[in-house]
Amino acid sequence: MADLKITQTRSTIGTKPKQRGTIRALGLGRIGRTVTKPDTPEVRGMIARVPHLVTVEDA
Repeated sequence: MADLKITQTRSTIGTKPKQRGTIRALGLGRIGRTVTKPDTPEVRGMIARVPHLVTVEDA
């Protein structure tokens, strides 16, 4: 299974609480922080909620 490299590129200040929760659930929280997650439908759904706050690359 492939992995995704997810990097937070924008701040969560001014975003809705659900979006902040999604960012925290992905393991992010600061601009520039990067995590590697498996490419699953659950992770893809989380990314789909906050595409304006993160960038995604194949790892």
